[in-house]
Amino acid sequence: MLLRRLAPPLVLAALLIGLPVTAYADDYSAPLETAVSDLPVQTEVRTGYDRSKFNHWVDADGDGCSTRNEVLLEEADDPPTRSGTCTLSGGRWYSYYDRVSWYAPADIDIDHMVPLAEAWDSGARTWSAAERERYANDLGDYRTLVGVTDNVNQAKSDQDVREWLPAYDKCRYLREFVAVKHRWRLSVDSGEKSAMSTLAGTCTNTTITVTLAR
Repeated sequence: MLLRRLAPPLVLAALLIGLPVTAYADDYSAPLETAVSDLPVQTEVRTGYDRSKFNHWVDADGDGCSTRNEVLLEEADDPPTRSGTCTLSGGRWYSYYDRVSWYAPADIDIDHMVPLAEAWDSGARTWSAAERERYANDLGDYRTLVGVTDNVNQAKSDQDVREWLPAYDKCRYLREFVAVKHRWRLSVDSGEKSAMSTLAGTCTNTTITVTLAR
C-alpha cells in the first residue's frame, strides 16, 4: 500500500546512509493567514474542462488497489476486510465534514480536497496529462484526498471555499484546502481569496507545511 506522508527521495536516501538531514528545499511553510495571502490571484478559466482529463483511481504501485481503496485502507478507524485483488468489506470510517461514522466502503466518497474542476480552473488546464493524473491520485500528502460521507461530497461538487464549507471543522478544512493549493501551485480568484482571508481570521493561525508536488 502506498504511504501518504512520503518523505522526499533525497531525504530517504540520506537517512538510509546515515547522512545529516536538512530541510527539504521544496517545502512551503507559513502561518495560515500568511499562506492564504501568498496564494497567487488569477482569473479562473473553465474552458476545455472534462473530468476524464484527470485519470483517477489508478493502481500506481501495482498492488491491485486503486487510489480510492488505498485511501480507504489508510483512513479506516476499523480496518476493512480485504479479499481478492483488492475488494474491501466491513470497516469503519469517520467523515469529519459532517462528523458521521460509516461502516461500508460504498458509503464513503474520496473527496479531492481541491476539486478536479477547481484545479483545472486554477492552473491544471496547462499541465500535462501525466501531471493531472498525479494530482488526481496524490497519495503523497494526506490532505489532498479525504474520505467523507458520499452525499456530502456530492453536495460540495466542484465548489471552492467561497462557495462551500463543511458543517463542522471549517478551520481544518480551510487549512487543508490552502495546503493543497500550495502543494500543487494552484491559484485562487479574488472572491475565493477574500473568503479564505475572512475565515482564516476566525481560526487559530496554525503553521501550514507542505512538500511541493511540482
